[in-house]
Amino acid sequence: MAAKRSSSTKSKRFSFTKLKAIVISVLIWFFLLSILWVLAYRFINPPITLLMVMRNIERKSEGKSFKLEKDWVNIADMSDNFKRAAIAGEDQLFVHHSGFDMNAIRRAYSSNKDGGKIKGGSTISQQVAKNVFLWPGRSWIRKGFEAYFTILIEMIWGKERILEVYLNIIEMGDGIYGAEAAAQSYYHKSCRKMRRTEAALIVACFPNPLRWNPLHPTRYIRHRQYLIIQNIRTLGPLKL
Repeated sequence: MAAKRSSSTKSKRFSFTKLKAIVISVLIWFFLLSILWVLAYRFINPPITLLMVMRNIERKSEGKSFKLEKDWVNIADMSDNFKRAAIAGEDQLFVHHSGFDMNAIRRAYSSNKDGGKIKGGSTISQQVAKNVFLWPGRSWIRKGFEAYFTILIEMIWGKERILEVYLNIIEMGDGIYGAEAAAQSYYHKSCRKMRRTEAALIVACFPNPLRWNPLHPTRYIRHRQYLIIQNIRTLGPLKL
């Protein structure tokens, strides 16, 4: 009987040790692969995102044709008006924080906790992390991965690359992704030649580009455009 108990105890210890080894191995591989993935995108432009795929699956289910308008433009070639409008409208502390705006996160948490209108506290860096590396949705698990990838891109990419990827992959309309596709679709010109008012109007629609359209702005969108233009004036020099 004693021998059986001893054998059972050793078996449990062996199983726990084996499980621990597997978990450690999985974590090591995850960290290595994720770092390599982020490092690769430091030099290679992301070809597609999961959101783009999911949007086209939704279009297919609605009987619509495939639509994916995007055209990569280097950050140096992009209109300064577009870069400043994005920062003024989405993340005014972008050049100063390390990926997270704690004040914005606290404000969003308080609003959501009090049952007010649901707000997000995501910085541009966080939006890039979730759009490039993760799946759409809201969960604590995804938020955890988002924070992890945000730290990685801040460390490996730097601000200029983060803003470049952001302005080339973010959804700006139905099947429209990135500044160049948006500028061509709405104003029939390149994002290299965007005026301040045009850029601000596109950015004003960022929170819900499938609902709002720069060609048919509501009073609310016009107000957001006005605020973004005012914020642009207070940004000062754009040092990435």
